[in-house]
Amino acid sequence: MGFFSFTQEIAMDLGTANSIIIHNNKIVVDEPSVVAIEAKSDRVLAVGSKAHQMEGKEPPGIRTIRPLRDGVIANFTAAEQMIRGMVKQVGNKRRWFAPTLCMVVCIPSGSTEVEIRAVKDSCEHAGGRDVYQIHEPMAAALGIGLDVEAPQGNMIVDIGGGTTEIAVISLGGIVSNKSIRIAGNELTADIQEHMSRVHNLKVGVTMAENIKINVGSALTELDNPPEDFVVRGPNKITALPMEVSVSYQEIAHCIDKTISKMEAAVLDALENTPPELYSDIVETGIYLAGGGALLRGLDKRLTDRFGIKFHVAEDPLHAVARGTGVALKNRNRFSFLIKN
Repeated sequence: MGFFSFTQEIAMDLGTANSIIIHNNKIVVDEPSVVAIEAKSDRVLAVGSKAHQMEGKEPPGIRTIRPLRDGVIANFTAAEQMIRGMVKQVGNKRRWFAPTLCMVVCIPSGSTEVEIRAVKDSCEHAGGRDVYQIHEPMAAALGIGLDVEAPQGNMIVDIGGGTTEIAVISLGGIVSNKSIRIAGNELTADIQEHMSRVHNLKVGVTMAENIKINVGSALTELDNPPEDFVVRGPNKITALPMEVSVSYQEIAHCIDKTISKMEAAVLDALENTPPELYSDIVETGIYLAGGGALLRGLDKRLTDRFGIKFHVAEDPLHAVARGTGVALKNRNRFSFLIKN
């Protein structure tokens, strides 16, 4: 960006679990989607990882809020404060003026008009003057490096924190899509429930996330299995400390039902795919993006289930954000960007 450039251009992946901002082709913000505010005055105390560190530990005077639920804005004021706080982190050090802000933000493909409007309003209140929106699966496809404008079918399964987005893309448009509110957070909840029911162990969301990252698996048999993970916490009946060793097989059993729901959604999207595009998909395979794509054995399980090769995108966590960045750079070319 030159010294006389008065427009700051940013691409934002506003996620249920994490939000990422790209500026000048670089990821400049990659933080949990949390904001901490003072209960009395509604003053923002922290945004992102600093707010995430306070989660579950806050005294009565402080509230931590996750403004997005299931991929959509659930708390309008908190979302605006969070976006504003994150945009501030991008700041240009030499700035003696307030530049106009041009933003491209991604939204779930199943968003209603009201939800689309909420994202736009939040971004405008946080200082965005030109706000464009792009559907998440389309952004994921661009981030993976697919030619979305080609007359060829590409299928994307983007498993985020709040939603799993499944879409077939051809000729710069989404031909069929399925957006379900079952994703990474659901897997975390399954683990929490399992630890409580089977081991009488109380675990918070952060610990359940750690279990998922360390021993989460979609299969009960893996080629290179992770070591068992030791979980410490209070016994929910006696409140005395306890320690449980958890294996990946145990976690694979406890999240099996949720993964089956994701499989049903993929099947649903395939059923609604025109035959010509279906044959393209069988030939090229299906792409997995989002944090959920990192679950051990998921690609193999889906490949075996459908008989179509599933590829995990390179750096799946950032695929949507990178694609949003590509859309920002070529916003005049891409007709699928929503500008309202």
